[in-house]
Parts: sequence; C-alpha cells; structure tokens
Amino acid sequence: MALAHEDIGDQHRRTTLGPLWLLVNYFAFAGTFVVIFGHNASIPDFPAYVALGLFVWLYLSEVITLAVSLFTREQSFIMGTTLPLTVYVMRMTMQSVIRAAYAFAGCLVIMIMEGTPVTALWLWSVLALALIVFATPAVIMLCAIGGAFFPDVNFIVQNLMRVGMFVTPIFWVHPGGGIQGEIYRWNPFTYFLEIVRMPITTGQIPIHAFGICVTITVLLWAAAVALLGSFRRQIVFVL
Repeated sequence: MALAHEDIGDQHRRTTLGPLWLLVNYFAFAGTFVVIFGHNASIPDFPAYVALGLFVWLYLSEVITLAVSLFTREQSFIMGTTLPLTVYVMRMTMQSVIRAAYAFAGCLVIMIMEGTPVTALWLWSVLALALIVFATPAVIMLCAIGGAFFPDVNFIVQNLMRVGMFVTPIFWVHPGGGIQGEIYRWNPFTYFLEIVRMPITTGQIPIHAFGICVTITVLLWAAAVALLGSFRRQIVFVL
C-alpha cells in the first residue's frame, strides 16, 4: 500500500489537481458516453447503467493491459533485488484499486445526480467489487508471466482490449439472439459487469453471473499459483 501510494503521488506530483485528475478523466469519459448514446428507453436507469459498466470495464482493461508489461517495467528491480515477485503484483493491485476509487467517486456522483435509488441490494454490488479486487492479483500474475515469456502478448492484449470495449455490454443490452447474443453470452467480461450493475440498475441479484465469476476467479488463482510456482525462478533470465 505504501509503494502504491508513493507511485500514485509521483505520477501527479507537479500537477495542480494531483490524483483528482483520475476523477476528471472518468467524468469526461462517462459523460461523453451518456451524452452521445442518450437515454435508451429499453435500459432502466441508463446513465447509471453506462456509468457502472464503464467503471468496471476501465478497471479490468487497465489491469490487464498494464499487467502484461509489469515484469518488463520492473526489470531493473527484479534483477537487482531479492524481493518476491508478489510484491510487484500486489503493488500494482493497490495502484489499480486507488485509481479505481477516484473513478468510483465519479460514478457515485453520476448516479446521485440521476436519482438512482439507494437500496440494500447495493451491498451485492459491493460484494461484487470485492470479488473483482480479489481476482485482480491472479489476473496480474498470469498476464505478467505471459508477457515476460512472450513479448508479443503485449500487442495482442492491446488489440483485444480495444475490440473488447465494443463487444462488451457497456452501453448495450442482451440482444436476445444472433451473433451479438452469442458474444454477450460467451464474453467473460459480461458477467463481471452484471454482478456489479444489476443489483443497482434492475434491483435483481444475478446469481448465475455470480456463480460464473466465482468459478472464473477460482480458476484464475489456481492457474496463477501453478505458474508462479513453476516459473518464478526463470523469469529473471527471460527479461
């Protein structure tokens, strides 16, 4: 946590607003989406729907994109110190959580301005966010190991994330069938958005989506622990 706070402060040290720029960036992005796509009558509480979907997507996208090059960025420290690799993973996790906290403040402001009712079901969304944070170190570890051994993964992930923003239901809903419906069904990001968004926007508890997300999280951690145990000593030699 100390390393993450220091890094966030260093990134905004000479700016006037400091880390508040993270809040401004989210407002600009979310506001643009809401204005351009307007109020979709088929989506209940459309501004909250977009704000929450965009918040979760930006967090996941940032984590995956930055994680691929994590060990490459930390090459000098990894080769010059005896710190466990998990230190770098957890530092990046905390950096992502801190940056997301500013964006979440902006998301709350948008929902309050739009009059989104606060109910006890919001606790399910809080639980969903906790699950996403719990999965984050595993995702970072897998992406960082993959990026260390296969540098091309960095470019593959960047392109996939660009496409992923449009095939993930951030500002559209389940079409009911066809190719778009299959994309909705098989896109794992869909379910991580749903577990955060549905309790707030529709007042429903997405049990099915929660089950899928828990399963994905368990598999991610199992794979991350297995790869870390197998390759942690080789990573320093491939950087």
